[in-house]
Amino acid sequence: MAAHTYSILFYLKDKRLDKNGKASIYVRITVDGRRAALSLKRKVAPEHWDSRMNKVKGKDDEAKELNYYMTTIRHKLNKIHHHLVEEEKPFSAQDIKLRFLGGHEPYKMLLDVFEEHNKQMKSLIGREFALGTWKRYNTTYKHVAGFVKKQFGKNDFPIRDIDHKFITRLEYFLKFTKECNHNSALKYINNFKKIIRMAVANDWIQKDPFYNYKVKFKEVEREYLTKQELESIVNLEIRMPRLDIVRDMFVFCCFTGLAYIDVKKLTPNNIVPHIDGSQWIQSARQKTRSKLGIPLLPSAMEILEKYEDHPKVQNGECVIPVLSNQKSNAYLKEIADRCGISKNLTTHLARHTFATTVTLSNGMPIETVGKLLGHKNLRTTQHYAKIVNKKVSEDMAILKEKLSHVALVRKSSH
Repeated sequence: MAAHTYSILFYLKDKRLDKNGKASIYVRITVDGRRAALSLKRKVAPEHWDSRMNKVKGKDDEAKELNYYMTTIRHKLNKIHHHLVEEEKPFSAQDIKLRFLGGHEPYKMLLDVFEEHNKQMKSLIGREFALGTWKRYNTTYKHVAGFVKKQFGKNDFPIRDIDHKFITRLEYFLKFTKECNHNSALKYINNFKKIIRMAVANDWIQKDPFYNYKVKFKEVEREYLTKQELESIVNLEIRMPRLDIVRDMFVFCCFTGLAYIDVKKLTPNNIVPHIDGSQWIQSARQKTRSKLGIPLLPSAMEILEKYEDHPKVQNGECVIPVLSNQKSNAYLKEIADRCGISKNLTTHLARHTFATTVTLSNGMPIETVGKLLGHKNLRTTQHYAKIVNKKVSEDMAILKEKLSHVALVRKSSH
């Protein structure tokens, strides 16, 4: 274990004099700059205390008895410190204090707590958490473990010793050593923050190290398909069944706003008649478990009707016999090439297209779009609104340019 600093100091709490004018004697234990105070349950008049020598002045019986008692306390604390060093595990001044008081409750270690959290999360996959959420926390655990090993040369770290500096160093480690971009690094930090908040709630750490730490994500421009690009995919003539299924799944997502995993899990039981006679999707988002109620637009309904005789659909397994996400994304690149689309076509791009080109651009209120997407917070949907406003601004700039040209022609004709 790495060497550390250790000291003991006896002192008086001068401001708290009793009715006899005496102050309580305390001992301060310091390990690596962190302190823990302990009352000796003894008192002395401040004028009889030698603050330079840390002992009681005089040679009378009371002074001798108090000084001998403090020597005994020092000896006991030094012995506890020696035992903790021999155990070759991290410890703090608080641990020495607890041992002295007879409390042997083990201090909580970061990776032990993190691992237990992830085990519980794994057991609740499908009920409270999505598989992807657990995977992200598992990756965060591995990054934190790597950081502790590299930064401190240890296999674990006491939760109570985590401070603001620990967090900023972890962020730097994620960006520099693990080469995570800014937003990815902060997502891992946010996952780590949940573990720390849990420790604070359980009194395993005295002060929240995240108190003065601000998480600020950089805004990322999300790609989406224009009306013309979407039409080119819808109208593309495809003879290969594998490409046809992927194209239909993608278009279905463009007109429903569903993510790939939510389409994959849809069964005929999720398609229900509404009070007005139309067909709706009734489901829940895999990612957030939020309830979904999505009216089926004609383009989406046509795709469902196309596959209603498929064996898997007949068996109630699905509404579209989708391929794996990996294969779907690979085939989408092929479809994009055929349509002359340079954008990185992925299954998630379809969801962005629904939010922008299909709904907001056609005047649908942002609150309705958020509800259709299953967003729990309107701020998530507002990002799409910004994209649409930017497009309006760009289109208006083009229109202004055209109109100014007309005005110039008119002037020259005069």
